[in-house]
Amino acid sequence: MSDVDAPSTPGDDEIDPEEIDAAEHPDEPTPAPEATTLAVILAAGEGSRFNAPEHKLESKLKKKPLVWWSASHALAAGFAEVLVIEGSLPVADLVPPNVSIAHNHDWADGQSRSLQVAVHYASLNDYDAIVVGLADQPFVPPEAWRRVAAATSAIAVAKFEKQATPPVRLHSDVWGLLPIDGDEGARHLLRSRSELVTEVPCPGSAVDVDTVVEFDQIRRNQLTRELGSWT
Repeated sequence: MSDVDAPSTPGDDEIDPEEIDAAEHPDEPTPAPEATTLAVILAAGEGSRFNAPEHKLESKLKKKPLVWWSASHALAAGFAEVLVIEGSLPVADLVPPNVSIAHNHDWADGQSRSLQVAVHYASLNDYDAIVVGLADQPFVPPEAWRRVAAATSAIAVAKFEKQATPPVRLHSDVWGLLPIDGDEGARHLLRSRSELVTEVPCPGSAVDVDTVVEFDQIRRNQLTRELGSWT
């Protein structure tokens, strides 16, 4: 694959029309993503740090499994299709019925294998970009998904306050640069090709769940009360 050109940016004395529009219409929702953009939820990991009888993605938050919230928020964002990558845990009974599911047989080899499954699926179905989120991030609202999907750079990542984190948009131009194994996922690409990356300010929170203690904390998070209103 040929090298990817870095996105151009306005000069110091130029005004970005998108910034003007955002300033004039701060409360208007971002339009639904293009039909050629696929939403992907990574849900294949074992969750080994979650020391409980059930998998963390099965754990209930406001009477719904944790993974249900991530999938439902991507659906509410208006993507033509939402794909959940499962692995250690079957998720068909844990997500809304109108999502697609692909199984990562090599889930134990790390998150990069799930990304390769997503890219393969996207290629077969004529998508030219994927927006990748994590199954254990319940506070990423539909508007955050839409904003990241609307970015025009080869790589775009959501920025919640001071933290840049998934969802991440990956155009097909950079799919060949993704690692094929290991647990780094897209993080290595974001670091090594930072000139291609745009950070997109988003509402919501980057909070994720790795441990039982963290899950108890999000149950008490004020954003938990808002979950139902986002879908």
